[in-house]
Amino acid sequence: MSGDGTVGKALDVLDQVAQYGRPVRFVTLLSHSDYPKATLYRLLQTLTNQNLLEYDAQTQTYSLGMRLVRLAHSAWTQSSLAPIARPHLDQLSAALNFTVHLAQLDNAQVLYVDKRNAAQPIEMFSAAGKVGPAYCTGVGKAMLAFLPPAEQRNAIAQQSFHRFTAATYTTDVALKAELDAICARGYAFDREEHEPGIICIAQPILTPASKVLGALSVTGSTQHISLKQLEALAPQLAQTAGDIAADAQEWRFPDMKMQETGT
Repeated sequence: MSGDGTVGKALDVLDQVAQYGRPVRFVTLLSHSDYPKATLYRLLQTLTNQNLLEYDAQTQTYSLGMRLVRLAHSAWTQSSLAPIARPHLDQLSAALNFTVHLAQLDNAQVLYVDKRNAAQPIEMFSAAGKVGPAYCTGVGKAMLAFLPPAEQRNAIAQQSFHRFTAATYTTDVALKAELDAICARGYAFDREEHEPGIICIAQPILTPASKVLGALSVTGSTQHISLKQLEALAPQLAQTAGDIAADAQEWRFPDMKMQETGT
């Protein structure tokens, strides 16, 4: 339950509706809500009046509203690395013919903002717009490893440490040791930590002042590639990450150029 007043409560409800991935009835929302019936109804009405939710009187269900589509498009353009990185992802994917991911941190979790599938794609969790765990994905660990110490401690504290596979890190101590190793090496691996049979190498995308902008990964199946073969792609991945970061310098990250030049 949010502690940010009415706006926070409304966003909690919006998130709840979004999590179902389909139109949902009031009684279903109420059965999983922290809010009393009258409060939940009032919040739903407010969100519907603002076109953030749509209500279908025939089916008596709520779904995400079209206003969110407009907001999402604006956020994609203004805050996502995707528009800047698109040509670089296209080039890397065509050169390697493996799945390429672009991700950013969102509240200590991984938000996949773009993806290029291989010519023969493999089934996996990730998709553009999906949120995944940071502690057991290559892109997540690559970003966590290069956060400033205080931010890193806060992000580690927010990890759920659910065991997805036998290789998943399940303690903050184990994760911190892994992040230290990634920082020293410069890139991260996913050693089947999130999904069995899925491995990757991931590179952080950093500004010249080492601010984490996002991360880039090349992913494959253990049936088709080994970690050693993926590691051989590290220089190419680092070059692409550097090219994206260079283009981002001319982009609209809030005050980024002024902060890094001290003006």
